[in-house]
Amino acid sequence: MKKVAVSIGDLNGIGIDIALKAHNSIKQDVDPIYIISKKMLKRASEKLGIEIPNDFNTISPDAKNFKIKAGKVTKKSGTYSFASFARAVELAEQSRVDAILTLPINKEAWSRAGIDYKGHTDYLREYFKKDAIMMLGCPKMYVALFTEHIPLNDVAKSLKLKPLKRFLLALSRSLQTNEQIALLGLNPHAGDNGVLGDEERVIEKAIKLVNKKFGSKQFIGPIVPDIAFTPNFRKNFKYFVAIYHDQGLAPLKALYFDESINVSLNLPILRVSVDHGTAFDIAYKRENIKLDSYLNSVKYILTQI
Repeated sequence: MKKVAVSIGDLNGIGIDIALKAHNSIKQDVDPIYIISKKMLKRASEKLGIEIPNDFNTISPDAKNFKIKAGKVTKKSGTYSFASFARAVELAEQSRVDAILTLPINKEAWSRAGIDYKGHTDYLREYFKKDAIMMLGCPKMYVALFTEHIPLNDVAKSLKLKPLKRFLLALSRSLQTNEQIALLGLNPHAGDNGVLGDEERVIEKAIKLVNKKFGSKQFIGPIVPDIAFTPNFRKNFKYFVAIYHDQGLAPLKALYFDESINVSLNLPILRVSVDHGTAFDIAYKRENIKLDSYLNSVKYILTQI
């Protein structure tokens, strides 16, 4: 059975709740190793009122234990969640696990802890010196992001031919699919032939060059953004490329919020994550936490290893 390192996320949030509740389900398919100390696990389980399964195997991260403050942004929880993630990455790099599954972190908590990364993907890029690609979705629809956590004002300036071509080549090689991929335009109406903006000329040229290299019409576009996710268009495509974060994730989450996962492509390791946050508003309130994204992350891992 394949081993999966589970980085525990921000312990002031819902991650540990998900891990404990889903353990008996995922252990049927993978051998999970949770990156959390036994002491922190006990504190969280007692606070949740959930018994720790006997086969809940753990490895401690390189971080001090702390007092859990449900629903609060704290420096200590940020330090711990980063250490849990970093340890999981090390295990994957050393081939001690076959994949890593990350539970949600809080970016402000990372910042308070002095961690100079905006999230998991930024760290993976720096650690492996690779242009990791963020792709989110579910089997019905996946959206890859050309730009991610940057101000909207910087998106157009980032749309250059060489980076876009490099991104599309890496995406195609990572997906290894014969299915066509829809590439969205940046401007309303995909620029209307330059009337509403000329960034689409860069997109058109990148598509032409990449398709020529592969000898097929794998990338289609630029697609008018406001029709790309309509039922009639969407039924013909499984994969989409959005030029900026909200362009792709707003429709994805409107359609498949509970089902979606987050995948890091173009890396030497397999990393999959839930596609939701720490949900501080319901943390440790013993509510019925939804497990769909976490369980779908495990299913995705099984298709890749």
